This record gives sequence, C-alpha cells and structure tokens, in this order.
Amino acid sequence: MELSQIIPHIEALVFASDKPLTKIELVELVNTALGFIEDRASIEQIDAAIEGIREKYNSEFYAFELREIGGGLQFLTKKEYYKTVALLNGDKFLKRLSTAALETLAIIAYKQPVTKSEMEAIRGVNCDYAVQKLLEKDLVVISGRKEDAVGQPLIYSTSKSFMDYFGINSADDLPKISEVMMEELVNATNVIEAQAEQIEHENFVASQGEEEINIEQTATEEEAILVVTEAGEIIEDAPEADAKGNEG
Repeated sequence: MELSQIIPHIEALVFASDKPLTKIELVELVNTALGFIEDRASIEQIDAAIEGIREKYNSEFYAFELREIGGGLQFLTKKEYYKTVALLNGDKFLKRLSTAALETLAIIAYKQPVTKSEMEAIRGVNCDYAVQKLLEKDLVVISGRKEDAVGQPLIYSTSKSFMDYFGINSADDLPKISEVMMEELVNATNVIEAQAEQIEHENFVASQGEEEINIEQTATEEEAILVVTEAGEIIEDAPEADAKGNEG
C-alpha cells in the first residue's frame, strides 16, 4: 500500500479523535477504512507515514503539530501559540494545584507505584487531602494494592490525563532528578555570582565617588593657597599674603 494513500487517512483519524491514538489502533482503523484484504498497511508503513506527517506539520506555516503523548498520537497547537489559544479558552483547562498537591504529585510521578504511607514518609506530613484532590482532578489513579505490605495498602500512579496535561508520552519522559538538581545548582550559582557582581559594582561606584570628593577637596585647597598679585606675581601661601596685606 502506498504512503500517499495512508497519510490522509491517518491525518483524518488523529484529527477527529478525542483521545490519542496508538499506532496499533491506526493500523487497524486504516486497514478497515481502506478495505484492502491482501494489500494491508503494516506497522512499518504506519511509522513511515507518521514521520512524513510530523515533518509536514513541523513547518512554520502550521500552528499545530503531531505529538506523541499519553501513549498515542494527537494534533496539538505549538507552544508558540499558547497565549493566543488561552484567549479563547481562558482558565477553562487549568488544573490549579496547591504546593502540597504539587509536592505529592511529584512524589507519585517519580516513585510510582507508591503507597500513601510512603508519600508521607517523604513529605513528613499527612497526604490524605492532597491525594484526594489529585484523584478528583484525574491526575493520579489507584493502580492496585501492595500485596507484600501489611494491610495491603492502595498504591497510586499517574494517570493518562497526567501525561496528556504535561505533554509527555510516559513517566520515562519526566526530567531526571539529577538534571533537575543540576539546574537548581546552576541557577543558585548564577544568583550568587550576580549578587557578587552587584556588590563589586556598588563598591567600585562608591570608591569612584570618594576619589572625586578627594579631587574636589584638593582643588579647593589649591585654589585657597594660590594667589596672583596685581603685579602678576604668584604667591603660594595665601593666608600669609593676606596676613601681610592686612598688616600693611
């Protein structure tokens, strides 16, 4: 089957779907749509078609692109147009989270599957309310029970909505902890260096100001002791000259 036949059908399917479509789903849907029994599209052809579509919409002439998120493929507007789309949707799709909920979500994302007691051991506080809010917002799900633990507590994992919301395909796409720590260290170093440069600049400006004051004082002193007489003679000791003039 020719790619020129496959590509438009994949575009139509991804565009019309209200959820990300996997490659396996696309293979079945395309073959069903085209109705070819012998000349069926293969997974390799679907991969090639997807790459062609991705390259096509990466062009600057399109405001959207083909992205693989939540385990499947979707058309999404490019990040450059976020503010434009936000004017239309406003805060409709924002999931506002408290600091406690964000911390809990981060623990679940990096430690999943994880029990509530394990979250609390890391945070040092009760996580009941935070977990409940995350469940309500469909960012985490109960994925089972920890069979080898006492009482077989519930275990939590991030949901498909979590991956869709953060634009990732799986938990493996999350930034590595070492990368985050290194970035924080670099940012802290930059702040310290900037503060040091500011202090150095302020000290330099202050020293320049003192030097200007000293120069002005010196000039004033020189003006005070340099006097030119009517005969055109320069007298270096003005106070003495004034004293002699007074005596005369």
